[in-house]
Amino acid sequence: MYLPQCCSVSPNGRLLMDGLDVADIAREYGTPLYLMSEESIVSACRLFTDTLKAAYPGQSVTAYASKALSCKYILSLARREGLWADVVSGGELYTALAAGFDPRNIIYHGNNKTEGELTYALASGVGYFVADSTRELYLLDELSGKAGARPDVALRLKPGIEAHTHEYVQTGKIDSKFGIPMETDEALRAAEIAAGMKNISLAGLHCHIGSQIFISEPFVCAAQTLLRFAGQTGLPLRDVNIGGGFGIRYTDSQTPEDISAMLAAAANAVVLAAGEQGLPLPRLMCEPGRSVVGPAGITLYTVGGVKHIPGVRTYVSVDGGMTDNIRHALYGAEYTAALAERMREPPDAAVTIAGRACESGDLIGTNMPLANAKPGDILAIFATGAYNYSMASNYNRVPRPPIVVARGGRAEAVVRRETYEDLTRCDL
Repeated sequence: MYLPQCCSVSPNGRLLMDGLDVADIAREYGTPLYLMSEESIVSACRLFTDTLKAAYPGQSVTAYASKALSCKYILSLARREGLWADVVSGGELYTALAAGFDPRNIIYHGNNKTEGELTYALASGVGYFVADSTRELYLLDELSGKAGARPDVALRLKPGIEAHTHEYVQTGKIDSKFGIPMETDEALRAAEIAAGMKNISLAGLHCHIGSQIFISEPFVCAAQTLLRFAGQTGLPLRDVNIGGGFGIRYTDSQTPEDISAMLAAAANAVVLAAGEQGLPLPRLMCEPGRSVVGPAGITLYTVGGVKHIPGVRTYVSVDGGMTDNIRHALYGAEYTAALAERMREPPDAAVTIAGRACESGDLIGTNMPLANAKPGDILAIFATGAYNYSMASNYNRVPRPPIVVARGGRAEAVVRRETYEDLTRCDL
């Protein structure tokens, strides 16, 4: 069974996170519950910063992609570890500022930023934007002039690289809502337009080719493509940003390449490509999200009913579901499940874990090996630190779970559980 590094099993078969009994925490705080390992998050932050320092001779920046998990605690932790913040909305920007980020160390992303969001970002002092289109360049130039600002801007390009991931998370191919295509002359025109604008400073190039990338080759190709394009422009571009998408493990069958090896390969590709193009070494930037917080999280549920349908399947129902983890319903994400108090019991069957929402598609997974589950068991789903809380909803008027962090030998809530009162707070 796949276990993330932050988890272990006690001699009596109980699941531990950083030495703490997971089932005890679940019963103290209630379920559903997101449980995170601070030690794991810190280690992941340092993996990126240390690898870039060792593998890349030029300057480098690691920005945490807050869409993976955005709350004040996580962003404060990333800031203390020296990361920048990557935000894609006014709400994520507000959270990053509330977490103490210097706005000059915030990168504002997004494929359709509104005038209101850009105005808010400029007024807040955000110093770096990633432009997704030529139309956005004109809007940002206009608003920057009104604000008396001159932010740095990188162009988000589509390098035509199709990473081998689910089609919904392939973002570097030409048929994607994100970025400016390189297959046409549109990217070159955008670079020329940006370079001539008075109220923005064209700082560099950016791409994000997809998510859950398991091998180095796509990152190497992306880095080479960006540097070749930089040479074509003839412009003094300071930054090259290879985005994120570094894959993590969810099940035994998945074998991603070591993240430090992928990052080092991309860094080496930038060095070689810059030399081939006769360019100075750019500042190398990357934007990990899932790979920082994903393996650090587990979601805990209490088993309710168990339905055996002879010759069909067994449903194990839990007190959460698509309201706290929509990824399986959305694009077939796979997970590893276990009973937190009976970790040494061998799987009894391959089951379907079902949520409590009034939707047939409300499933956390199918054909998941699991020991004989009984009502009242604490069930753990591993590697759920990314995109679970961020994508959680109040469908069926279900309150969102809390986030509890294991740190310093104890468990502490950093996001409280929503109440029924919270559900009606905005009702008029």
